[in-house]
Amino acid sequence: MGSEGVKKPRILCLHGFRTSGHILKTQLHKWPQSVHDHLDLEFLDAPFPCQGKSDVEGIFDPPYYEWFQFNEEFTEYTNFDECVQYIEDYMIKHGPFDGLLGFSQGAVLSAALTGLQEKGEALTKVPRVKFIIIISGAKFKSSLITEKAYSSPITCPSLHFLGETDFLRPYGTQLLESCIEPMIIHHPKGHTIPRLDPESLKTTMSFIKRIKDVVENEQ
Repeated sequence: MGSEGVKKPRILCLHGFRTSGHILKTQLHKWPQSVHDHLDLEFLDAPFPCQGKSDVEGIFDPPYYEWFQFNEEFTEYTNFDECVQYIEDYMIKHGPFDGLLGFSQGAVLSAALTGLQEKGEALTKVPRVKFIIIISGAKFKSSLITEKAYSSPITCPSLHFLGETDFLRPYGTQLLESCIEPMIIHHPKGHTIPRLDPESLKTTMSFIKRIKDVVENEQ
């Protein structure tokens, strides 16, 4: 059987706060074609129009969206349940998806959704999320979510990008503690999707091989 017979892992990609699916797709163009050739990426816009100024204004064109709203301490959330339902409805209609990729707010969401699904608290009507790719992620701080999402470790394979000067780095490091055997890529940049140097490309391709094996074994 040739390579055309091998199923590419299908990934639902969740963008950052006050950006869009199109913007995330553009940001991921930094990654070499050799990575994209092995993945089937689908980009979803968040359900809520941007309710304030976007940090990418002047860099990327609108429209901008947000997954949910939150207070300054990131301990209270508005529209979180509606957001989860919106994602599940999309996965039912357009799935199945093998994994999730998220950046920033989308990364926080991707990890939590996987934890919630493993505990039977969310995404109960769609197939199990088999892996996650977390870029500039963190954990939710609300006890209502943490008690469910991270009460036991997230068991699926996970790849985490941690930026040296990223303001979320300490929180992304905390998230590692809630994942079993996470693969980690450290990069010198801040809160961004980094280019892949030879070492990080090697790690990424190793993770892709791992998730392809998982996907093929579950067909």
